[in-house]
Amino acid sequence: QVQLVESGGGLVQAGGSLRLSCAAAGIIFKFSAMGWYRQAPGKPRELVAAITTSDRTDYQASVKGRFTISRDNARNTMYLRMDSLKPEDTGVYYCNTRPASDVWWGQGTQVTVSS
Repeated sequence: QVQLVESGGGLVQAGGSLRLSCAAAGIIFKFSAMGWYRQAPGKPRELVAAITTSDRTDYQASVKGRFTISRDNARNTMYLRMDSLKPEDTGVYYCNTRPASDVWWGQGTQVTVSS
């Protein structure tokens, strides 16, 4: 059974930083391209950062230069370092494969950035 568990969210002031973690089980993590997705209030879920099995990364334009995605295959864990946070970064952050599997969405972790 696949489990993707996100953690590390919280309330932070604009300009602050957070590091999200995604613990994966039930998939061959090292062979899986992964992504961080965000759902802001009233908006559809969107991909904000992705990483391939060879550690190539890709970012949504709005987070490029502020967010850093990484992975630790030995720990089956993916990370998202978020710096210079803005109020528009507020939302629930999810991890999933890329492309995402509809049945593997976890609970997500809430990130709230106050102005």
